[in-house]
Amino acid sequence: MQLKNNFLTQDPSFNGFIGVCQVDITPPVGIYSRNWGASTRDVAEGVHKPLLLTCFVFQASKLDQPLVLISTDLGWWKSAEDERILRFGILKELDLEPSHLMFCLSHTHSGPCLYSEERSKPGGSHIEFYLLELKEKAVLAVKKALSSSEKSTLSWRYGKCSLATNRDLPDLEKERLIVGMNPQEKADDTLLVGRVTTENGKTVGVLVNYACHPTTLAWDNNLLSPDYVGAMRELVEQETKGLCLFLQGASGELAPSEQYSGDCKMADQFGRQLGYSVMAVLEAMLPPSSHLIFEGVVESGASLGIWKKAKRNPSTVISIETIDVVMNLKPLLALSEIEEQWRACDDPVVKERLWRLRGIRKTVGEESTTKMPLWVWRLGDAVLVGQPNEAYSLFQQQLREHFSFHSVAVMNIVNGYAGYLPPEELYQTDMYAVWQTPFAQGSLELLTHTAIDAIKRNI
Repeated sequence: MQLKNNFLTQDPSFNGFIGVCQVDITPPVGIYSRNWGASTRDVAEGVHKPLLLTCFVFQASKLDQPLVLISTDLGWWKSAEDERILRFGILKELDLEPSHLMFCLSHTHSGPCLYSEERSKPGGSHIEFYLLELKEKAVLAVKKALSSSEKSTLSWRYGKCSLATNRDLPDLEKERLIVGMNPQEKADDTLLVGRVTTENGKTVGVLVNYACHPTTLAWDNNLLSPDYVGAMRELVEQETKGLCLFLQGASGELAPSEQYSGDCKMADQFGRQLGYSVMAVLEAMLPPSSHLIFEGVVESGASLGIWKKAKRNPSTVISIETIDVVMNLKPLLALSEIEEQWRACDDPVVKERLWRLRGIRKTVGEESTTKMPLWVWRLGDAVLVGQPNEAYSLFQQQLREHFSFHSVAVMNIVNGYAGYLPPEELYQTDMYAVWQTPFAQGSLELLTHTAIDAIKRNI
């Protein structure tokens, strides 16, 4: 019997050598962490939950150069140079090709600032030392993951979680969209979960790919925090006894319904909501290296179709492709003009926006186009797609629609950062994602088409 959708009968899987490791990357209390223009504090005054770095490595054989997937409880990059120094430092220490590392940020808005040029700010003297320590801890985590890797199966399954809501809300007083829950728009609630199981049946790792801004905690919060990711990870690790690696999805317009709070209990509640959704997906998974086969019909009061589990051999295929996507830029102020306006500005909110725009301009350069990297990894029946910007969820929805026979993990803020990628029809709207982005109309669509073509070449 042949079914059209094999998701009904098996979990997309990869079999190879997989290693995992996790290290604490909580910075010192007092580090500069002013992530909100509305904030009245410059430095962190304590810790809600530790910030962690989680590393998974993948190899078809022990002789292969590994694919290294790193997830960190960090926000975003304000400097392309700082990001390059960190990433290429890791690559050099491990003798890795750039195509083999995806360094992902969870996008918490309650982490330390990662911009070395803010060294003169209160607590800014910690930043450069922290970035150096971050590199050293990342290298250590990869080495430990490689030393402990063993033959394992990575299995995937989709689920749902209602934590994320649409956050492009029409303003009742002005012709614009503000950044807050819009209950009239449906949000992408797709949750993708991966489970790493060793040959002796032990779960050693869980990957969680979900799209939702970690903006529960905002200007009233004075603690370093992974936001909702922390409580989610604690729950999953407690229940599975494996390490949990979070991958922020294409969350450009997605966030919790309640946010911008100083209440850490709210972040923990949201984390448990996502965590229990993850556990529901794990409970629905088939045992590793198995599928359901149709065994025939039993005649009873009705004619009953009988399905039973049977062994199968998961895919061992790995392939990699990186692409530089050439994107057009909007008309932007020159770097010198931005710096002049910043020096003359007395409004702290506007000054913060200009400072961020300065970082973006330095990242994308002063030409009319810029190159944005795209990583596409195939791991057996699954594809991992990473890119540095804040794509709207349309990106992941279209990739998953095109490749419904595969699990497709889609990640924002991978190996860099510059700005938002909203759909082209929103570019005539007064809204944050449009005026913040340096990218011209049609950039999200270009990225989507490029990613689809790359996936087709690798499956």
